[in-house]
Amino acid sequence: MSAETSTPLLDRVQTPEELRTLKDHELKQLADELRHETISAVSVTGGHLGAGLGVVELTVALHAVFDTPRDKVIWDVGHQAYPHKILTGRRDRIRTLRQADGLSGFCKRAESEYDPFGAGHASTSISAGLGMAVARDLAGGDNNVIAVIGDGAMSAGMAYEAMNNAGAMDSRLIVILNDNDMSIAPPVGAMSAYLARLISGGTYRSVRRWAKELTHKILPRSWQRRAARAEEFTRSFWTGGTLFEELGFYYVGPINGHNLDHLLPILRNVRRMKNGPILVHVVTQKGKGYGPAEESADKFHGVGRFNVVTGSQEKAAPGGPPSYTKVFAKALIAEAEADDKVVAITAAMPSGTGLDKFADAFPDRCFDVGIAE
Repeated sequence: MSAETSTPLLDRVQTPEELRTLKDHELKQLADELRHETISAVSVTGGHLGAGLGVVELTVALHAVFDTPRDKVIWDVGHQAYPHKILTGRRDRIRTLRQADGLSGFCKRAESEYDPFGAGHASTSISAGLGMAVARDLAGGDNNVIAVIGDGAMSAGMAYEAMNNAGAMDSRLIVILNDNDMSIAPPVGAMSAYLARLISGGTYRSVRRWAKELTHKILPRSWQRRAARAEEFTRSFWTGGTLFEELGFYYVGPINGHNLDHLLPILRNVRRMKNGPILVHVVTQKGKGYGPAEESADKFHGVGRFNVVTGSQEKAAPGGPPSYTKVFAKALIAEAEADDKVVAITAAMPSGTGLDKFADAFPDRCFDVGIAE
């Protein structure tokens, strides 16, 4: 990959409204250009790279299908949103990421009307989205609310509490699960994409509604429940998603999150759905499209400045001040050496907080509770 890449389509797209004038085949080229621009920007500023590269096609598809910012898109974890920032009027400032007076490394409401919620780290998007959906319904609105949750954020209990509430309230909410570590579904292919498109389409849902109405008319109540469970079991057997169905969501997926030929028609089908909460299961790869990040997802999750061609990251200049992380780790270890009651807790961020060093010194006194703020 060269450090400089031509971006003729991206140069024409300053806002999602302009993006929506492009044809589907042009969106594929736009996604390629957006990926190159994200890599180039983060190579200058440092920041989170792998997760953002994994949602490039999804970002393009969301802004192409939905009427943002009227339709609300909430990114969770927020560090997935660098490509989103580039497409929403902030490309000219993207090389100020995480700098003084520059762009935030997460979503920020004060920064853009395209950031409806300041989701950072993590697992808050579904509850926030449900609140927005309920407010919309009370106001008589008809806009869409989409929560994109992934990169570990789905591991926290708060996400499932929110899904439980959303399923019980039956409010129209779209949750997109960005499954970027293959922890939920096996690799997806043409058949799963076909099934996802089929069950998200109007014909299938019309037949499903017709069958449900028919069973209500001709079957006793106990048999109605059995028929509904049989349909749900059959659909879940072929597509997965039993857990989400049990929480009251209509499950669509899994689908290849890097294939716009799959994403665009399925998201258009989902946009047309008018009843209840929906979960779209998208499988992506962290670091997609950049060799060094694909080979080492952990190393390129969060990076300093790096050489685009080689992937090598800049090392701190010798003799410079130590990082805050190192100072904190050293101080905490000293406290723990002096007091055996000192323990450390981290929310899935041992290396980012310096607690990996504490865990090396005191493995029985360091607790990683996952993304569970």
